[in-house]
Amino acid sequence: MKRQTRTAFTLIELLIVIAILLALGSIVAVNFLGAADKAELDVQRAQFDQIGEAMKRFRLDLKRYPSGDEGIEVLWNREAIEDEDQATRWNGPYLEQPVTSDRWGGELVYTFPGEIIGESTYDLVSIGPDGEEGTDDDITNHDRRKTADGEFEQDESFTGESESLGG
Repeated sequence: MKRQTRTAFTLIELLIVIAILLALGSIVAVNFLGAADKAELDVQRAQFDQIGEAMKRFRLDLKRYPSGDEGIEVLWNREAIEDEDQATRWNGPYLEQPVTSDRWGGELVYTFPGEIIGESTYDLVSIGPDGEEGTDDDITNHDRRKTADGEFEQDESFTGESESLGG
């Protein structure tokens, strides 16, 4: 009697292999999608850091932050300065390219005096990926200062309360 040799996979073996591949694929996809979302948040925070550096240079030259009416446009456009005398001290552009929207196409919200940490600094807010203001995915220029419980650290050197700028 001749023994039969097996040369192919059974249907059940193929289904098991497909199920394993699908499970592994979904794990990789979930991790990859989470990494892409985190990368977008990191890019938005980096944009805020860039604007923050430009704000520091603006503040050194003009001894103040841009007013709420001027907005961040004064970082690249001298014409946006309200006071002509102060426009002579403008040594910009402080940003190479105009920045008017966040990573998701939403308008950046600039407020001075600030409301999040204190009136001596400014607030810059992105409404985040959901496009709705006031939700958990909103990003601010102060987010790096949050403690583990989600509250903001109070630090006088950050808000500028202990700094003397002169006039």
